[in-house]
Amino acid sequence: MTESILDKVLINFDSGSLWVMNLVLGLVMFGVALEISISDFKPLWSKPKALLVGLTSQFILLPAITFLLVLIIEPFPSIALGMFMVAACPGGNISNFISYLSKANTALSVSLTAIATILAIVMTPLNFHFWSMLYEPSSSLINEISISPLEMVKLVFLLLGLPLVLGMYLNYSNPVLALKIAKKLKIVSLVFFICLVFIALYNNRIIFMDYILYVFWIVLIHNLVAFSTGYSMGRLFHLPEDSLRSITIETGIQNSGLGLLLIFTFFDGLGGMALLAAFWGIWHIISGLILAAFWNRKSVVKETVA
Repeated sequence: MTESILDKVLINFDSGSLWVMNLVLGLVMFGVALEISISDFKPLWSKPKALLVGLTSQFILLPAITFLLVLIIEPFPSIALGMFMVAACPGGNISNFISYLSKANTALSVSLTAIATILAIVMTPLNFHFWSMLYEPSSSLINEISISPLEMVKLVFLLLGLPLVLGMYLNYSNPVLALKIAKKLKIVSLVFFICLVFIALYNNRIIFMDYILYVFWIVLIHNLVAFSTGYSMGRLFHLPEDSLRSITIETGIQNSGLGLLLIFTFFDGLGGMALLAAFWGIWHIISGLILAAFWNRKSVVKETVA
């Protein structure tokens, strides 16, 4: 009974708001890409260990561990879909800022964000479809809604891939102009995007307060598991402390904004999914800042790339 009520909850988020959020997310990615050049990736090819560990943690371990977590806690199918969606997304745009505050390997963080964003064009739809279909209760919901993974790939490319390519091209063709634009655009667009999420939450505050308990503890546990996954991978492969911090943050800070857009586009804002992704979008900022405050007080020997 509660499950059907939760899934029938309609989030107040019209097509106009969706297009604005699409545009702003694209601008955020464009702003990040303006400071990325091909040369930034060269050290990673000579010493790719940290990069490979980070990508494995992000795209293989986190979705798999999320699946195990779903089996253990057995959430409502729509909430499980939300967990799979968040786990399938690349690292969040704010992760670079959190890495900087944490005295982490910022170059590695930016590189992971860039490469994960490129891989997400295929990996996000693939991971989401694979794990959600593997879990029987959520697979039934997927079959009822009938989404196209190819259409999801197209949207992810428009939201992440295209802005990344355009930003890197401008950096290559006119680096001075790119740097000037990046300093203002990255901060303004990120603040604007966060404001949009909070406005959407405010417009749905009654719904959010009525149903937050269904996702509150799940999000906290899921986020802690994500951070722990990245940290454990770094320790397992004996990475330098600053690289370990970067991978922990990249795995724990997910691009839930992308997840929200996919949920509203392909699932009509399905109640359980939307609530979980929206709260993730708030909580991972809070948890990331808490972790940054803790690590900022601890000195670390800087490494370029592990």
